[in-house]
This record gives sequence, structure tokens and C-alpha cells, in this order.
Amino acid sequence: MANILVVDDELGIRDLLSEILNDEGHSVDLAENAGQARAAREAGRYDLVLLDIWMPDTDGVSLLKEWSTCGQLTMPVIMMSGHATIETAVEATRIGAFSFLEKPITLQKLLKAVEQGLSRTPSGTAKTNNGARGSLPAGTGVPMGAAAALAGAALPELEPEPGPLPHQGFDLDRPLREARDGFEKAYFEFHLAREGGSMTRVAEKTGLERTHLYRKLRQLGVDLGRNKRGN
Repeated sequence: MANILVVDDELGIRDLLSEILNDEGHSVDLAENAGQARAAREAGRYDLVLLDIWMPDTDGVSLLKEWSTCGQLTMPVIMMSGHATIETAVEATRIGAFSFLEKPITLQKLLKAVEQGLSRTPSGTAKTNNGARGSLPAGTGVPMGAAAALAGAALPELEPEPGPLPHQGFDLDRPLREARDGFEKAYFEFHLAREGGSMTRVAEKTGLERTHLYRKLRQLGVDLGRNKRGN
């Protein structure tokens, strides 16, 4: 579990990112502007920061530069923006940002960026398989996986063996829309049961955005609580 700070002036984005990251097992603090982000950084250390560029008081690039100047840029920072230019992204990377996410942020890109960011140690180095530390240039955003590939093969992640799809008796005499809804409900209930009710993993498996997935499940009448209780 990692300690992550999310800095964004949009309430909906803060809530969504917090929900996703909490679902992944991380501890998340929220800040709606640079002032709150400064206070949070002063009060504690974070393993990763998701930092919006455009904010009402101080923009994210200026805050990033401030942290870098005063020696507080000890964690990977992922910049976020829906309107930033290439020059802004390059400047943020030059100052020390780990990577850049363009809004709207897809679930897959978010989880991948967070995973790569957390693979870095606070000192900007990465551990290889034998425990040695290999230097990474500051601000390059090189994920640990790249260094590990050079130092030695990493252990592959093992996918859980999928269980058999439960038999469903579909009435093919029904209108197409009703029959399709019945199939989709069974499809999502299967994935929810297999993933233990984790909306993040189901969204990733089914290729749907998390917000779209929630709307779809409510439309189909899928009981989310039952899947979590069953697990």
C-alpha cells in the first residue's frame, strides 16, 4: 500500500481518483489547490503525487518547481491536465515530473502510470532483482521495469485461473434488447464474482471506463453488494 496525494481543483476528478486508488489498496489524501498541497507535503511524506497543472491559486508546474527548489521533490510526481501544451509537459518533465497524463484520464493509463511511479524509490533509484541499486537520471521518468529488464528478467505476474462460466438459460424467443440485457447482466456478474467485487479490476478486464461501468451495472440491475458479500 502506498501513500498518494491527489491535487486537483475539480471535485469530481478528486473523488474518482480517490475511489480508484483506494480500491487498489492505497491510502489517498486530497488537496483542491496548491495551498492545501503545500500543507499536506509539509505534514507528511508521500510515495506519489498526482498533480493538476491548471489550478486557481498556483499552477502545478510552479508548485513542482517550488518543491524541487526547496528539496521537497522526494517522490515521483505525475502531472495531469486537459489543456496543457507540449511545451508545458516538457518543462514539467525537465523540472522533475515523473510523467504526464492527459485528461480525460483512462483507467488503464492511470493504473499503469501509478504502478510505474511507485516502482521508483524516493531517492530516484531503482532496485534490481539482486537488491543492487541502479541510478536513474532525475526527471527521466524511466520505470523500474526498464532497468529490471537490463539487469535480469523479472518474475512474471501470474493470472488467476479463470473459473468456469456458470450455465445461463437464455430465452432466445425474447426481443433482442431483452435477450442482450440478460446476457450482459450474466457477463458482468461473472466478472464481478471472479474479481471479488473489485470495480477497478472489472473495468480493466471488460475494457470499460469506471464511470460507464457503474452506469451500466445500475441499468442492468446488478446487485454489487451481493457480489462483495459472496466473496
